[in-house]
Amino acid sequence: MKNSITVERNLNTKEGKQVTVEVNISKLDNDFLLGIAHDITEIKESEEQKLKRLHLLKTLYNANQKFSESLNLEKVAYEVTRTCVEDLGASLAWIGHAEANGKVTVLYQYPTEHPYTKNLNVRWDDTPEGQGPTGVAIRTGIPQVIEDITTNQRFEPWRMKAVTEAGFITSAAFPLATRGRTFGALNIYSDKKGFFDAENVQLFQTFAHQAAAALENANLYEKSTRRLQHIQALRKVDMAIAGSIDLRVISNVALQETIRELNVDAAAIFRLNPYMQKLEFIAAYGFYTNIIEEISLSLEKSFAGRAVLERKTIYIPDIERENEDMPKDLFRVEGFKAYYAVPLIAKGHVLGVLEVFMRNPHIVNDEWRDFLETLAGQIAIAMDNAELFHNLQQSNLELLKAYDETIEALSYALDLRDKETEGHSIRVTELTLSIAKEMGIPEEKLIHIKRGALLHDIGKLGIPDSILLKPGKLSDEEWEIMKIHPVYAYKMLSQIEYLRPALDIPYCHHERWDGSGYPRGLKEKEIPLAARIFAIVDVFDALSNDRPYRKAWPIEKVLEYIREQSGKHFDPQIVDVFIHLVEKKFVSRLGD
Repeated sequence: MKNSITVERNLNTKEGKQVTVEVNISKLDNDFLLGIAHDITEIKESEEQKLKRLHLLKTLYNANQKFSESLNLEKVAYEVTRTCVEDLGASLAWIGHAEANGKVTVLYQYPTEHPYTKNLNVRWDDTPEGQGPTGVAIRTGIPQVIEDITTNQRFEPWRMKAVTEAGFITSAAFPLATRGRTFGALNIYSDKKGFFDAENVQLFQTFAHQAAAALENANLYEKSTRRLQHIQALRKVDMAIAGSIDLRVISNVALQETIRELNVDAAAIFRLNPYMQKLEFIAAYGFYTNIIEEISLSLEKSFAGRAVLERKTIYIPDIERENEDMPKDLFRVEGFKAYYAVPLIAKGHVLGVLEVFMRNPHIVNDEWRDFLETLAGQIAIAMDNAELFHNLQQSNLELLKAYDETIEALSYALDLRDKETEGHSIRVTELTLSIAKEMGIPEEKLIHIKRGALLHDIGKLGIPDSILLKPGKLSDEEWEIMKIHPVYAYKMLSQIEYLRPALDIPYCHHERWDGSGYPRGLKEKEIPLAARIFAIVDVFDALSNDRPYRKAWPIEKVLEYIREQSGKHFDPQIVDVFIHLVEKKFVSRLGD
């Protein structure tokens, strides 16, 4: 056989079944042709299945990649629904979110302009509108497939819209669930009969699992972002409270944040006059007119009064239907449709009411209501603080004074234990502060330097007396133990939030400019500035005062030693400042 060719042909069997055969035709030596045919139908079908699965896996992979590129809920929802239609062959896809009130809201759909979901009434509770595929999928967590929309009774409420207007034949709903909680459903529609075969159902179910994780992550991110915005709004109110005792100033800030964060149209604050049993105007924001400023509300005959008496939030979804005595001119002129009244309660006492007005009511969730009540709580605190501000400020000053006196007493006790000369800690603290001021260190940092200087040797509380008070030279082993005392200081003070900013000196004042110090071997500007200043002061005080084991050095000798250690033990720049300051202000006093 010299030449051969191979061809594939689709043939029909006598039973009418189409098969694919591979024919190999060879020319024999005697010019005869030899043809051999193989039925490769199963092989071709297997290859087609593999290619299809490969395409679907690629589609799932690409979708997952797209999901990971964004934490914007709308963008993720768009990509989920677009993939269902453009890549997986559906006619329409929409994501339904299960609301706490039993309603299913349309989060997103593709194609975005498709009219089917407009005014769509779908629920997930046990109502007739909750018996369709979406509601059942959410309730049970099991995919629901409607093979034929035209005949399935469960689709009755939406059949006309789906079949006549949209031309759908079949539909399915796949639960969206993460961490054991179903939060919605992915709803798919097709105009092709048999679209939801077993393979497609498995495919969409897998895709729904991916989509649920991506949607939940985006939702959590957006919730976190909103909460951060809420925290920032509360922070602004806190800053207003801390920065002013003028209730109107604080109220204006709070009202602006209320309107911005809650997306409402107007808000007002009224203060309770317990003697007149009236609510009196304090501040308002978002109103077209000044009518609100002239209003005084009765406790017995107003929504706000009801909020005070019942000590709970009052919600009026449709003001026009209410017959209760209220400022109707205000609502008519301003065009308000819905209303909230939240009592302002501080320390168990109702101080007033926060009113919120909406011209175009919208659905709110528990998070929205919680934030409204949190803002009301902040406003109540502001009201209370306006009266108590002076007492609180005085108490804070007394508390800080008590803290610092305690630190000074502890510093004195440390001097006594270490047998330092009397007043050592006070002297080094004063001199350290003088240098810090000379170097232009901001006033707000000086208090932390002062506390750090007073507590510079607090870590020695962890050193045994046998080592700390040893009259002779320490052994190598004892010296290694002694060198741990800055670490003890760090462990002690870092547990106290009030003293954390003062850690630099107790932790680092034994570090040396050339890196030969302890406990971490820091060098040059790796050493905190406060510790570099204190290192010079501590050595100066130690050498210029009598100790049990030696007499004080003359001031000139001490200064010469400090000059000699510049660039070795000490920061050269600080040495210059120190020498100048000591020669200018302290030599005569310290030499006496």
